[in-house]
Amino acid sequence: MLIHGRCHCGNIAFTLTWEPDPSEIPARACGCSFCTKHGGVWTSHPGGALRVRVEDPSRVSRYTFGTRTADFHVCTRCGIVPVVISRIDDKLYAVVSVKAFEGVDASLLRHAPASFDGEGEDSRLARRKRTWIAEVEFLEDGG
Repeated sequence: MLIHGRCHCGNIAFTLTWEPDPSEIPARACGCSFCTKHGGVWTSHPGGALRVRVEDPSRVSRYTFGTRTADFHVCTRCGIVPVVISRIDDKLYAVVSVKAFEGVDASLLRHAPASFDGEGEDSRLARRKRTWIAEVEFLEDGG
């Protein structure tokens, strides 16, 4: 399945290749203060391939907090956060917002809460390496 997503104005867009076609897509509602305030609901497929395209990098703010190990890519034009990137051992890993999906049947989404409170940095990075999208291509200037 090829999943397309983007921020509201289209400045940050992505395609996620999810093979084989999923019978369900986990949709994790993060309970941290940032995601709670922004309605962050994330998904990833460790065997998937993600291509992120940014038309105008000057209109993207990278927001980090907590352990400072992940960059939330916020479109400064429309305010949407469609993707989060973490660089671990010089490799990119990512999760995407299910709220940024376009044309995906909502019945595929399996919503569940997620809490990472108390998780140390080492265990957090190890979890990301296991569960986040591991094949990430990030293109700026429309790529």
